[in-house]
Amino acid sequence: MRVATAPEIPPGSSGLALRFRRVSKRHPEQAVLDGFDLQVRQDECFALVGLNGAGKTTCIKSLLYFDEIDEGSISIFGVDHRVRTARSRLAYLPESFVPPYHHTGRQFLAYATRLYGERWEAAELEGLCRAFDLAPAALARPVRTLSKGMAQKLGLVGCLASRRELLVLDEPMTGLDPRARVFVKSHLRTLRETGRTVFFSTHMLFDVQEICDRMGVLHRGRLHFVGTPAECCRRFGASNLEEAFLACIEAPKGAAPGRCG
Repeated sequence: MRVATAPEIPPGSSGLALRFRRVSKRHPEQAVLDGFDLQVRQDECFALVGLNGAGKTTCIKSLLYFDEIDEGSISIFGVDHRVRTARSRLAYLPESFVPPYHHTGRQFLAYATRLYGERWEAAELEGLCRAFDLAPAALARPVRTLSKGMAQKLGLVGCLASRRELLVLDEPMTGLDPRARVFVKSHLRTLRETGRTVFFSTHMLFDVQEICDRMGVLHRGRLHFVGTPAECCRRFGASNLEEAFLACIEAPKGAAPGRCG
């Protein structure tokens, strides 16, 4: 099985937004993360891809200090992830986001912007909502009446409105309709161009191929490839990323390590 180890980023390149050093997290029945080693550069869009149960959400929960790791270390912009001020530089959207049921959509967005300490012009925030087809009538409703997709859109607007340097998104495309998906991908590309970093988990490989600078393939708690989507296709002799991904996780044990970008 291919196991990739991320090399040190060379002098003169962009700094690090995230650094995972030999991180291990074990449950009684299995190791969820096993020697996880990864660097995410500032100003890049990085996707962590894998099957259900591969360890993607555990990786994100460990980064956010929701879970204690058993071994290794994690840093955010060079600061230990357990330090609150390090985490204050990021915004997070969990998988299958559920806003507080007692809020209306508009109340939730007001709460989110206060939480992040931001002051948004009403027209700017309304522009984000329009892009997600969150009409004023929908924002006036209690969030408990919104569909799963509408709640996900609301969470994404709150996260994107944070203006944080780093966005950490767990399966952000879950439940989105095609128009919202197009907007999210376009907006994430714009954020990267303005110097912000995006780190997200997904199993939607077409999205990865469209917007990501680099990707990591996580399988059974270990990284098996780190590099660009194009490099992944070339390394595994595949015509598309789906074929490359399957070849990567099915590679026999003892195969040469995957190249890291």
